[in-house]
Amino acid sequence: MQQSNHLTPPRSIADRLFQSRVLLISGEITQKLAADMMGRLMILSMRSEEPITLFINSQGGHVESGDTIHDMIRFIDSRVRIVGTGWVGSAAALIYVSVPIEDRFCLPNTRFLWHQPAGGVQGSSSDISIEAEQIMQIRNRTNKIFARQTGQAFEKIQEDSKRNFWLNASSAKNYGIVGHIVKHIDEVR
Repeated sequence: MQQSNHLTPPRSIADRLFQSRVLLISGEITQKLAADMMGRLMILSMRSEEPITLFINSQGGHVESGDTIHDMIRFIDSRVRIVGTGWVGSAAALIYVSVPIEDRFCLPNTRFLWHQPAGGVQGSSSDISIEAEQIMQIRNRTNKIFARQTGQAFEKIQEDSKRNFWLNASSAKNYGIVGHIVKHIDEVR
């Protein structure tokens, strides 16, 4: 006689965290990740207005994908708290500053990086000129966001982002990127 197994198959870590209203961004910011995060944020917001906690550890990636996640966080009704860990770079930093400073947390060893966007177009001089103009528009737009969300002057953000601009957790807090440096999950709740 065959015995039936009535145990529920184990769910993935991401599924278990999702049920607890916790999301993870780890690795490159891509269109696929943006689509997944849009769906997860929308579902969680439709289920309840309880806070969502997003942990982010990313080198950045596709700027428009970062824009999508940034805008979706601001679009939904649920409050989102973001916890930076490891490093939060480029498009990930744009996502990180999508919430008010009181909802921005980081672990003590987190580093932050942002810089001007880069392109990689090849082809005719007119295509290269169009790409350069687009990069300048993205730079101005993202720098305005960083200025608004950090309290720094736009000119300072422009100057600081000309090259890779690295900040440790405490420097990022002084700069206005980080609201709270935390050592334990209880400090986020």
